[in-house]
Amino acid sequence: MQKHTKLGWIGLGVMGGAMCQHLMAAGYPMSIFTRSKEKASELMQNGAQWCDTPLEITAQSDIVFTMVGMESEVRDVYFSADGLFHTTINNKIFIDMGTTAPSLALEMAQYAEQHGAHCIDAPVSGGDVGARNASLSIMAGGDENIIRQVMPLFEYLGRVQIMGEAGSGQHTKMCNQIVVAGTMIGVCEALLYARHAQLNGETLLAAIRQGAAGCWTLDNLAPRVIKQDFAPGFMVDHFIKDLGIALHESEAMGLNLPGLSLVKSLYEKVRDAGHGKKGTQALLFALDNYSEDAR
Repeated sequence: MQKHTKLGWIGLGVMGGAMCQHLMAAGYPMSIFTRSKEKASELMQNGAQWCDTPLEITAQSDIVFTMVGMESEVRDVYFSADGLFHTTINNKIFIDMGTTAPSLALEMAQYAEQHGAHCIDAPVSGGDVGARNASLSIMAGGDENIIRQVMPLFEYLGRVQIMGEAGSGQHTKMCNQIVVAGTMIGVCEALLYARHAQLNGETLLAAIRQGAAGCWTLDNLAPRVIKQDFAPGFMVDHFIKDLGIALHESEAMGLNLPGLSLVKSLYEKVRDAGHGKKGTQALLFALDNYSEDAR
């Protein structure tokens, strides 16, 4: 990938800012847009060019990355009157790295193809830690030749796996979130058990993380729970959105996933208690209250 290739980036939240910075550090010219211009100040000081609309990002860029939260925001960024697609897009590549419905990913890819462009769905896993350390897991769906063309850019962000046609990346992310959801219950319930058994939390982690219980959540989020640190690596509100997509897709395929339904209902309790902007480790609040109610 030539270093004179002009990149655009939309979405500078918990993960997006660090991801964008990695590409800038690699020497690529960058145009940026996000809802809150204040979030862009550090990147602008480092040389990024501010754009007032997504449409302007398209005009300034050869390849555009998006990393926004809710499906309505994704649709607005791409399809609104000042969106990425509301101008000539011939020969441009769009890469959506957020998590959205596979059906929307397919719609975006089809629109891009009809207008001489390409759109890849490439959601990621790894949270704020993975974004900062450029160690994200990237799950890519779309034209394999185009994915391979932009592979050098992905390598500045983490490791990519080509999953298949458009929408396949998002389906893979749903599998990822189903695993994360179940794992998060196990980790939080284990920490609750340890507390009531009067075990030292840090010693507990040292004892079990090297065995069969070892996992990313245990390594990265369990220590935050022990420290009562519920700052978001990935927000509860966004996780509820993802679990809703996974349940909708499961139902469309005739699947019944009761564990997933349970986790979603528990996270909704967390949100309803006012913790929607906290990290997914805040599931502890719902489980702790559930235990209190049981007594």
